[in-house]
Amino acid sequence: MKKLFATLLTAFTAITLASCENSSGGNKESFTPALDTKTKCEIKMVGDYDSFPEMLEEFKKFRKYYPNVLISYSPISGKEYTDRIAVILEGDKPNLFFSSTWMIDDEKYETIVSHMEDLSNPELNINLSCIRPGLISSGNNLMVPLFGRTYGMLVNDTLFKKEKLKVPSNFNELLAVCKSFKDKGYSNPMMGYSLEPSNSLMNTIAYPAVVAELANNPDAIELANNLDSRAGVYTRSALSAVDQLAKSGAFVVSECNKIADNYDKVLVRFLEGDVPMMICADDTPSGAKKRETRVQAFIDHPFSYSYAPIPVGDNGGYLIDNPSKLLSVNKHCENLDMTNEFMRFLVSTTELNELATRKNLISSTKKISFDSIYAPFGKVPAERTFSPEGLDFKDAIKVQVRKAAYKVGTGEIDVETAVAQYGSF
Repeated sequence: MKKLFATLLTAFTAITLASCENSSGGNKESFTPALDTKTKCEIKMVGDYDSFPEMLEEFKKFRKYYPNVLISYSPISGKEYTDRIAVILEGDKPNLFFSSTWMIDDEKYETIVSHMEDLSNPELNINLSCIRPGLISSGNNLMVPLFGRTYGMLVNDTLFKKEKLKVPSNFNELLAVCKSFKDKGYSNPMMGYSLEPSNSLMNTIAYPAVVAELANNPDAIELANNLDSRAGVYTRSALSAVDQLAKSGAFVVSECNKIADNYDKVLVRFLEGDVPMMICADDTPSGAKKRETRVQAFIDHPFSYSYAPIPVGDNGGYLIDNPSKLLSVNKHCENLDMTNEFMRFLVSTTELNELATRKNLISSTKKISFDSIYAPFGKVPAERTFSPEGLDFKDAIKVQVRKAAYKVGTGEIDVETAVAQYGSF
């Protein structure tokens, strides 16, 4: 296990300079149609994005090779997607659908998994080697991550500059800068979604530190996956950070509870301009640009912002490299050959990077780029970069951390109680 961990770190250090090779072993990617370019058929994609204009651009590019192939995307409400997708796969039989890694180990989603094609089948000639190792399984591969995601905070760089404060690089600096902002009249130095444990700011603060703690103690990962209470000690440091921030007033739960959802309302509240640091995860930062024209305060007083690691440790924050928006092929769909042809086109450094750039998210490829607001993550060293999927973290760990962090952050229980109760949340 320790050897695997070292290998993953070495690989991630190298991938920033790496590029994908095509299936023939060359250094330049190219796509050559393998089917009859006059083929007429339809490919349907479903997912929980309300809209996906960035993918529509990929559809257009693919149709330059296959002009008679109609490709469409249909949204399903995010709250309903997981409940409805099994029925939809059996009924409408869409060709492509959003999936999640946790479905594979859960009997409730056995029907969904049974529809997933093994994309690692060499006969399909899909270049999975262009994707970062920590984001993709090494065996049968049932899904492809379209993007990477991590945990961090939106930083109002203009406010920091105005108040002559430095963006914190370790936990003591974070505590100090929050106090400085409060002394200067900012009642909410840090904010985030706090209405429920899932995606709460407490989890976003704690989870990266727990991942790092377990990754640096690989033998403990099995304990944590098995919900062994002995793994609780590896959550203590992260939960203590949440506890200190809450008790110091760095974030005020009652104020954070006014943010009604963990995406749109988080972004709108941040763009009002009086919050130095907004804690958020997943693809939240990608939507900030689109909302700038909706917030009058930002229109009147625009400011610069970036997305940075939360410095919860003595040496800074972490880059937790997770897959985001995974795509699977329905092996029971019509026009399966053309569906796989589209996947062969899409899964390349060029197309996945361009898709990520248009969506303003982190690419899932080995040739990763931290441009735009993600630049601070490009400075995180390899030894503070971790891929939970590659380290075989199960969803059970995430559940325990998010519930423990929420209870500590809201003052429901203390740190030591949370540590002792690991596995029972």
